[in-house]
Amino acid sequence: MRKDAITSLLAVVVLTVLLGVLYPLAVTGISQVTMKDRADGSVLHRDGRAVGSTLIGQDFRRPAKDPDGSARKDADGEPVLVADPRYFQSRPSVTGYKPNATAFSNRGPNGKDTKEAIDVNVAAYLALERPYDAGLTVARIPVDAVTDSASGVDPHISQANARIQARRVAKVRGLPLHRVLDAVDDHTAGRGLGVLGEPGVNVLELNLALDGLRGTAARAGGTSSSTTTTEGTR
Repeated sequence: MRKDAITSLLAVVVLTVLLGVLYPLAVTGISQVTMKDRADGSVLHRDGRAVGSTLIGQDFRRPAKDPDGSARKDADGEPVLVADPRYFQSRPSVTGYKPNATAFSNRGPNGKDTKEAIDVNVAAYLALERPYDAGLTVARIPVDAVTDSASGVDPHISQANARIQARRVAKVRGLPLHRVLDAVDDHTAGRGLGVLGEPGVNVLELNLALDGLRGTAARAGGTSSSTTTTEGTR
């Protein structure tokens, strides 16, 4: 029995050193040499400050204001957030885009609550985009624009979604539409390995690029619900 106990203890020590120390150090060292940016979280910097990661979606809404200028609150006393028209909007999120609590709604595809949630998102999307695209109909709305992502922090939106939003962003910022569409194309990632999934537009990268364009009529300067959005870089 003593021999078995010693053998078990040695196995625990050896495996702990190998798998808990040496292996992580080896993987970390190799990744730091071969893919440092990705190993460090694909963090984006602006003016020397980290403003987010290309892997994590952010919230580009801003607090709604009452006529007297005070922040509007909901029934629970929380600030009411509305889409900032200067920015491309990320996919809807049930977690409020919090990366430390990624989750999806867990609603069934045929459930009544699913339909109600999508109807709310559709109405909000039309209210935001139709003033800049009079021909926008429900049938034209991309699925990703009104449904939650699996993580709640998907950094990408579809090209179709981005092209619809481009009309609003160009108008509000006073930019030619073709410049905004060019920026969309510049920040579109292709299919994985050339065949997997669909092309996606990185929202944070795109919004950062737009803030850097000359001739922007409305520069970001308000308060966002996210501490690391482009607005937080100023």
